[in-house]
Amino acid sequence: MPLRATARLQFHAGFTLDDAVPLVPYLARLGISHLYASPILKARPGSTHGYDIVDHRQINSELGGEPALRRLSAALKEAGLGLILDIVPNHMGVGGADNEWWLDVLEWGRQSPFAPYFDIDWEPPDRSLSNRLLAPFLGDPYGEVLASGNLVLKFEAETGRFYVEYYEHRFPIAPQHYHHILQASEEPGLQELALAFGRIGLHQRDRALSRGEASACRARLAEAAATEAGRAGITRALAAFDAKEEAGRQALHRLLERQHYRLAWWRAAADEINWRRFFDITSLAGLRVELPEVFDATHELVLNLYAEGTIDGVRIDHVDGLADPRGYCRKLHRRMETARPDQPPLIWVEKILAPFETLRTDWMVDGTTGYDFMDEASGVLHDPAGEGPLTALWTEQTRRAGEFEVEVREAKRQILRDNLASELNATAAALKRVAMRDLITRDFTLTALRRALAEVLVHFPIYRLYITSGGRSAEDKRILDWAIAGARRTVRATERPLLELLDGWLGGEPPRSLPPNQRRERLSAAVRFQQLSAPATAKSVEDTAFYRYGRLLSRNEVGSDPGRFAVTPAGFHATARARVKNFPRALLATATHDHKRGEDVRARLAVLSEIPTEWSGAVQRWTRLNASLRKTLDDGAAPGMSAQLMLYQTLVSAWPLGLAADDEAGVTAFLDRVAAWQEKALREAKRRTEWAVPNADYEAACRDFIFACMAPDRASHLRDEVAGFAARIAPAGAVNGLAQLLLRCTAPGVPDLYQGTEFWDLSLVDPDNRRPVDWPARNQALEQATPPQELLHHWQDGRVKQAILARALALRAARPELFAGGDYQPLTVEGPLAGHVLAFARSHRGRSIIAVVTRLPAALLGAGTLPLVSPEEWRGTELVLPRPGGEHRWRDALTGAVLGAPGGEAGDRLPLAEILARLPVALLEVG
Repeated sequence: MPLRATARLQFHAGFTLDDAVPLVPYLARLGISHLYASPILKARPGSTHGYDIVDHRQINSELGGEPALRRLSAALKEAGLGLILDIVPNHMGVGGADNEWWLDVLEWGRQSPFAPYFDIDWEPPDRSLSNRLLAPFLGDPYGEVLASGNLVLKFEAETGRFYVEYYEHRFPIAPQHYHHILQASEEPGLQELALAFGRIGLHQRDRALSRGEASACRARLAEAAATEAGRAGITRALAAFDAKEEAGRQALHRLLERQHYRLAWWRAAADEINWRRFFDITSLAGLRVELPEVFDATHELVLNLYAEGTIDGVRIDHVDGLADPRGYCRKLHRRMETARPDQPPLIWVEKILAPFETLRTDWMVDGTTGYDFMDEASGVLHDPAGEGPLTALWTEQTRRAGEFEVEVREAKRQILRDNLASELNATAAALKRVAMRDLITRDFTLTALRRALAEVLVHFPIYRLYITSGGRSAEDKRILDWAIAGARRTVRATERPLLELLDGWLGGEPPRSLPPNQRRERLSAAVRFQQLSAPATAKSVEDTAFYRYGRLLSRNEVGSDPGRFAVTPAGFHATARARVKNFPRALLATATHDHKRGEDVRARLAVLSEIPTEWSGAVQRWTRLNASLRKTLDDGAAPGMSAQLMLYQTLVSAWPLGLAADDEAGVTAFLDRVAAWQEKALREAKRRTEWAVPNADYEAACRDFIFACMAPDRASHLRDEVAGFAARIAPAGAVNGLAQLLLRCTAPGVPDLYQGTEFWDLSLVDPDNRRPVDWPARNQALEQATPPQELLHHWQDGRVKQAILARALALRAARPELFAGGDYQPLTVEGPLAGHVLAFARSHRGRSIIAVVTRLPAALLGAGTLPLVSPEEWRGTELVLPRPGGEHRWRDALTGAVLGAPGGEAGDRLPLAEILARLPVALLEVG
């Protein structure tokens, strides 16, 4: 089935695979070619996102399991649709009691066949963790938890297994230590069995023999437990380890200290954890998918689904977390190619690109999942003239830096210190092992290496490098040179020589040119560095600095650099042309499950870049009116000015269309959503409160501030002012939203629709952007098939957006070769309002389409309430047409209007007053 457009659906227990079956006809009519599913493999119970997979061998039963997948697949095939699956090769959900691989590692330690699956350092600098892994899953310090009696030794009679239970967590007892338990049973048969368990060879080279002995002993224990005497003996044995009594507490402690893991308070993870996590999330453990056996075990089901045609492609989550993204992607491509030689594999990678960075072209993938396009499509709708005034507003009100990069560096230092300290230590330790190989470098201390490494990471401008055994590319060298140059300005003078060493160790000297031992250590250190730089950047930028820097929140989006205020039309055209050449099947997203703000929230916020003076006046007035509502706490006023300015932007940008200021229930529901967003934003900022240590007083004061300043009975009538300002910019925001939509549907690449955003998307960060979708309303609107120019007069209900989407996708279906393989030609607009139009042509074998969108509409709309620039405003502004050859007229595929005169000459022009007379966007084809 030809790839034309994807639609992302979020599956969870409240929206299963079966729930998607009735939507298939709707998606087909809308013009979608492939449903794009969130992860569907077995995840942690209750997971709302599916990224915490605990078993790669089965479909999540909470989603309906394999039978439901078969039903959905059949429905998709019947409608002519394909299925794209989000897969998670980087990590698994751990802790709890449901990941068999992880539990086996806890039980058997390095002897477990699954021990190599996880990225565990069994010989960390902390010798107390030698051959053990830290298990930081306790809610309080270990001693307190032990004394509380919440660590309970239990016995599973059916399998003959002992384990310690802590709420939802299960910590297996190694079979070699069952004899310590059974000796307390006072039952002769169990005492004899204790001796058998004690003889299990922990250090035998034959791992299978040890496991076989344990299995046989467990079977005997299960048989004994089925007898009355056995049950009584086991009950006595468990009582001897009851932590509620001093003797039992000491016995349980001794037993736990003998295990292959060390139980610890969750806060210990940041400093001491000796296994790789996903970012700083201890419930997600990194996988070593670079090992063949791990790749096979984690991809067998996915590849089988692909081979049989149940799925048609994959989206790779967090590709930068892998040891070797290029090698992984190429291997996956080859496996998929072998599984289905009849079609080219469809593979997209979730990859955040810096503005100056491009996806490597040798990975054998179709492109990214679209964060880069999301940045371009939004950025080109911002007015560069607003940058100076809005920067001044931010710095004057908050006394914070006007440059985003300053916030990033500050955030990185904090993240490396507080959240990823153990990962920084492990990387420094890997570099220390490299240093110890040379007498000239062995005296550089671990602490000095750690400091130098931290400063390189602080100045690191992208997610990661891609160092191989052959060294690094010229692009990687350029990036590392940049980071080292920055570090040279901030590192201690005595440690500057270390920066040159790091340059050589991180690919400057190709590892394959070194002896085998040195080669392994160099590659290991390089991988450690790369797997640290990615989470350090992500946590510092998207999950911290984005919530600290609020010059204009529409630019604080995943894939965007808030320091780049706007994208020029020339810049937009350049990246589009590059996409035609390198990644014509890249996904084009404007909303995702990970976005910080809905696509139409960002579109409305972009309007502020056009009216910075008006916005500054409103903000200054509101801060004065609300000054008395701020509370004075020990650590300062609440909310802080940064939080306050971000709040005002959120209120006006996300204010629901049509919501009246006197609709008490509606406003309260909206403010509850805003308050939930604010709590997350404050914690992510990590200044005065954070997830690890919430500051309840500060958070409560900030929440109270929202409801106090928006109280209906205030003499200042601020609620009316905020609602009025939102209504004032909403039409221009709608124009931006429709422009963004048409760009997504016509630019080179494959448009991706996030669930429900075919109507206006005024969502905030998750979980707000994952609220249930009103599918019946969308289905009904699509069935009515009302022309979009008619729906424009009722634009606030969102149906006009869906109608434009459906017609644009219908044209893609009618002209698949043009959109899949057509070239891209920027078009010239001439006249007084040329800067308010973005236009381009797509051409293929004599056929052409033209996309035209209005940009920077605020001044053109004036006080109008309709998101349409008056034809009189466009007078004198014309589009210079491409050269399709021969006689032609143009037809707008969105409205059906026929433009231009028959017999027109090549190089003719069309007036914008004619093109954009009915809608603020147009999609023209030769008629």
